[in-house]
Amino acid sequence: MVDTLGFILGLLITDASVQDRDGGWKLLSSLLCRAFGWLKLVWADGGYAGKLVEQVAAIPRHCKVRLEIVKRSDKVCGFTVLPKRWIVERTFGWLIRNRRLVRDYEANITHSESMIYVAMIKLMLARLAR
Repeated sequence: MVDTLGFILGLLITDASVQDRDGGWKLLSSLLCRAFGWLKLVWADGGYAGKLVEQVAAIPRHCKVRLEIVKRSDKVCGFTVLPKRWIVERTFGWLIRNRRLVRDYEANITHSESMIYVAMIKLMLARLAR
């Protein structure tokens, strides 16, 4: 989960067998209830459509949170940049600049999460140093 600038707010790495909607629910339910209860709108791509929208709306303390799905139009041919969807892709591009994240070298999921956080900290510190 990233903010509108592309900086990581939260991270959840799951097995490949876990669907996007299920992983998204785990991440959103933990982050919205603990740290980011002030959020009003969350954008997600089409992989998160379905029951996740209702699940987010039903979070008891934060019923004002709205999950909006940014879908690609069926009429579009070829590549087009979709509003708000490119933010996460740009963050992936920033992270891949770090050699350790190009491939999955880690044996433990917590190590992978840590390396992603270290890469984001490095990026944020470089921006602050300018």
